[in-house]
Amino acid sequence: MTHQIHIDQTRLISELQTLATFTDAEPVSNGTAVTRIVFSADDLRARAWLKELATAEGFEVRDDAVGNIFIRWPGTQPELPAVATGSHTDAIPHAGMYDGTVGVLGGLEAMRALKRSGLHPRRSIELVMFTSEEPTRFGIGCLGSRLISGTLDPIRADAMQDKDEATLAAVRTDAGFSGSLASVQLPSNHYHAWIELHIEQGPLLEREGIPVGIVTSIAAPAGYRFTITGFGGHAGALLMPDRKDALCAAAELILSVEKHALATGTIDTVATIGTCDVHPGAVNSVPSRVILQLDIRDTDPARRESVMQAVRRDYEDLRQRRKVTITEELVNADAPAQSSPHIVKLLEETCVAKKIPYKKMVSRAYHDSLFMARIAPIGMIFIPCRNGVSHKPDEYASPSDTTLGVQVLASALAKLASE
Repeated sequence: MTHQIHIDQTRLISELQTLATFTDAEPVSNGTAVTRIVFSADDLRARAWLKELATAEGFEVRDDAVGNIFIRWPGTQPELPAVATGSHTDAIPHAGMYDGTVGVLGGLEAMRALKRSGLHPRRSIELVMFTSEEPTRFGIGCLGSRLISGTLDPIRADAMQDKDEATLAAVRTDAGFSGSLASVQLPSNHYHAWIELHIEQGPLLEREGIPVGIVTSIAAPAGYRFTITGFGGHAGALLMPDRKDALCAAAELILSVEKHALATGTIDTVATIGTCDVHPGAVNSVPSRVILQLDIRDTDPARRESVMQAVRRDYEDLRQRRKVTITEELVNADAPAQSSPHIVKLLEETCVAKKIPYKKMVSRAYHDSLFMARIAPIGMIFIPCRNGVSHKPDEYASPSDTTLGVQVLASALAKLASE
């Protein structure tokens, strides 16, 4: 390609640092703590700031009914399906400043760099900032991209509640996003191609000294909620033989999940029980009810289900032995996504041309790209993150690695926009 693409590293890093100031997390000594829950005051301020950056560049900006932001640079043939990139800017409590944000601000800088280079893209290039990739507020991740791809029922979505029992319908309306959620879905020919830039969130690239990862597939996540009900009472007066301790049963269930995930014999199976809500939650009261939330992921949905079947056999035994009730609720079960061979090849060619070492790899974390794969050919670019750390204040990607990732992204967007 004849156009020289220069990434403004100073501006990019400065903008990442500015975005990290939209947070209600207390400062920490070991990094940058970011809490930015969807539709919170900090989230709304971050959105307004992002739109200001895009408008200043002359790009077109729009929101949809759930608050997904679309920043478009019209091509010379704007009627053609666009080429798109993007990620998210919401952050779980006490997270870091690079997860998702590198894909949003990196995508914006890629578009600006291409514009500065004198490129006049044939296809429009669009940046998408997705609403609520994190499941923090409404209990389901990738809310915006699920609705865009038509994989989440709009009526069910609007009825979802946060911990204060406020519905998505009410919260989004209060935030200024009205209209039917059915209008969020995009047709399958809306995008010619989709690429997401993201930190790896794992240690492999850094460990192997490789600056770029090219994602070939995204593992399939599933979420379950278990409610274990026993019989509570006074910690002193309720005798041990008479107990139906829900937390003791929960402990066995947690270990069952770990045991069967390990038993598959592959690193592609991972299972985590990350929350344990104990009722009544007093040191001198026998737990009568426990709610557990399970996150289980695999590149093979059948293997993922085989782990669940083994866990179910164990909790049937638990019910009998401990005289508790156990109910299981499926929160979500998603299929894996495959990257487009064409986009993978294009990314490889870009790295070879620029003499950038790269590694083809699986994404074991899920991303909005998992759902964009339902409506467009996708690809993902990973950059290293220090010690593989993510979702913590000490999450870190170096300026040079971040800039290199944006360089690869910009080159790929230019080529795809010319097709």
